[in-house]
Amino acid sequence: MLLEIKGVHVAYGPVRAVNGVDVHIDEGEIVSIIGANGAGKSSLLGGILGLAPVTKGTIEFDGADIRSWGPPKRVRSGVALVPEGRRILISLTVEENLLMGAYHRSDRQGIANDLAAIYQRFPNLAARKYFLATVLSGGEQQMLAIGRAIMARPKLMLLDEPSLGLSPLFVEEVFRVILELNQRGIAILLVEQNTRLALDCSTRSYILNLGTVVRTGPSRDLTDSDDLITSVLASRQSPNGNTRTVDSANNSRRFSA
Repeated sequence: MLLEIKGVHVAYGPVRAVNGVDVHIDEGEIVSIIGANGAGKSSLLGGILGLAPVTKGTIEFDGADIRSWGPPKRVRSGVALVPEGRRILISLTVEENLLMGAYHRSDRQGIANDLAAIYQRFPNLAARKYFLATVLSGGEQQMLAIGRAIMARPKLMLLDEPSLGLSPLFVEEVFRVILELNQRGIAILLVEQNTRLALDCSTRSYILNLGTVVRTGPSRDLTDSDDLITSVLASRQSPNGNTRTVDSANNSRRFSA
């Protein structure tokens, strides 16, 4: 087993985002996490990488307990995140953004080879590698964010809403890249609100609602489940008591090429 999460809670002070979640992913798998805005999906990914406060539970990656590790050590161990909203550095060039993903590496030839492979896969990035990243379209920025994660040479890639704000053409390209990465041996943990794409792409799925896993199983078996329908249609709300859920999902979605 590559990643095993048991009883994980993520909380921001009194605000609880994730409540006792169990998730596992094996080497070479694509696993999706599905749920409405506010379900806790992004917070769960943040907890895995050490960017969100895990208050309870265990996280084991590649046989090691990583709960006490900071984000840099988790990246060095083989976990990479493609964050929601891409979060590229627009004050840096395309190539400088890519090299940020390899900040922990010292194998210069390997870095050069990986850069060349990314430019071959994404010719639009190659044509603009010395331009500031601000010149890229939304879809090109997503490719840059994925390329930056590839430069870390991960065993596990966490993707947070990769289709967010993209035109249908770029959405199709992003998911084609996800499948290619998986075929190269990279395990994928995919957070995605486009439930059809997520289910079609993954082998197993978890349905998250108000910070709790309400159902899990083979993706093909969840397509028409009542839990899936309820989760997708759920509005952002708080359950009874003081428990609230938060997530970093942006409700406004602009489509750009």
